[in-house]
Amino acid sequence: MKIIRWFLGAALLIGIVSLIIIKPFPFLFYQNLPHVGFLGRALYIIILACFLTLYRIWKGPTGADRIVAVDILGIMIVGLCAVLTISTGRSWYIDIGIAWALQSFISTLALSKYLEGRDFDE
Repeated sequence: MKIIRWFLGAALLIGIVSLIIIKPFPFLFYQNLPHVGFLGRALYIIILACFLTLYRIWKGPTGADRIVAVDILGIMIVGLCAVLTISTGRSWYIDIGIAWALQSFISTLALSKYLEGRDFDE
């Protein structure tokens, strides 16, 4: 049963990504950019990956899996900020991405120390 669920999930994921690549949704930002099709597809694929990572955080079997998923979510948010910077032309998204990366790194360290049962000052 587990293998059937895995294959159904993989087929659904491949179908959604193929749909995004073949016929993307309308892009939300500037339409006069030279690479608007690529940026739109990248934005929607990152958002899909964020939802899948949130599912792993919610359903993760162990605490270590959840910590890794939170770290991956932080990396994807930084990528989302980079795509938004390119598509909108506003540089303050990069500042948000840098702050998010620092916060994600510190929270990953804090959660891993908590799961080990150590104090924060060790």
